[in-house]
Amino acid sequence: MTSARAVCPVVARRVPGNASWYNELMPSFRVETPQRSYDAIVERGAILRIPDVLPVSAGKVFVVTTEDVWTLHGDKVKSALGSRPHQVLFFPGGEPRKRLQEVEALAEQMMAGGGDRSSMVIAFGGGISTDVAGFLAAIFMRGIPVVQIPTTLLAQVDAAIGGKTGVNMVAGKNLIGSFHQPLAVLIDPDVLHTLSDREFRAGLYEVVKAGVIRDADLFHFLASKADRVLARDADALEHIISAAVRIKAEVVTADEREGDLRRILNFGHTIGHALEAETRYERFLHGEAVAFGIHAATTLAEKIGKLGAKDAALIHEGVARYGPIPKLDGISADNLLARLGSDKKTVRGNVHFVLPVRIGEVAIVTGVDPVVIREAIETTLAETVPA
Repeated sequence: MTSARAVCPVVARRVPGNASWYNELMPSFRVETPQRSYDAIVERGAILRIPDVLPVSAGKVFVVTTEDVWTLHGDKVKSALGSRPHQVLFFPGGEPRKRLQEVEALAEQMMAGGGDRSSMVIAFGGGISTDVAGFLAAIFMRGIPVVQIPTTLLAQVDAAIGGKTGVNMVAGKNLIGSFHQPLAVLIDPDVLHTLSDREFRAGLYEVVKAGVIRDADLFHFLASKADRVLARDADALEHIISAAVRIKAEVVTADEREGDLRRILNFGHTIGHALEAETRYERFLHGEAVAFGIHAATTLAEKIGKLGAKDAALIHEGVARYGPIPKLDGISADNLLARLGSDKKTVRGNVHFVLPVRIGEVAIVTGVDPVVIREAIETTLAETVPA
């Protein structure tokens, strides 16, 4: 099995308010797939690296973003692009707007702005924006390049890496999409200081997920250093982002199209996606739904004898440490169970669950008795502490 290579290039960068230059080692994680190989770079000020990853031959650049992200960080992108021809396209944002009609509207703007097969897209925003902009790039003129610049923690550690792009349907999340690997992923931890506490915590649930599925050291760091993480300590952030990005890069390199290993990244997502669809993508941030899904999957794993009580308790505590999530009142376990059949991980009617067997290791399990699944959901609805 091929593994992702983590390399640490020497990067020269300017210290704000200091005219001198200095060298600092910053981590870069190589993702190698049949479609494309590229680097996911974790670096303070990484947005300014845009000129380094854009092909000289590229035509007009279309930056897909939301108005709030552009107001906060757009000057950095404009500075990096300099005189290169570019146009900013504003996506309304939000899960309810993550639909095909919004992609078509963006494509129409690209055509009106002179887009052609030499054009490229910069996806600049959170996970919804990176999914939508990546999908736009995948289908415009049958595919043009995209650079991913995620601005939320959730997008930095998960959504922007791996080439999974798409939009939602009423029936479920991300049911229309494409694998479209980026030219590069530029991850700037500095932008996270503008996130609300709720958005930041939502991203931390994805980092907890990464620790549970593949890195016990990361999980225990999150458990023991929660005060530093929640305070957004720079070194702690770089540590957890780098660890999560490394895991994502390794898994995508080994399994680009979710044939086997990559399915472990769906831990917490099966029931989490059902929760999002059941609430019409309006009540929960994606990371919050994943947190609920992690609780439910952990409870299910313990109920069917895959996970010991001690590790189950540690996982529940690890998620709760970065909580709470919004109230779960009015949600039916039966409705969530029914929605599992529409999940894209369901094959021939069989729901595939990613279940922990110990901290740092998970298994793909099918054929679970629906009665037990319902019990696990009911337990999670009753025991998850709301905001």
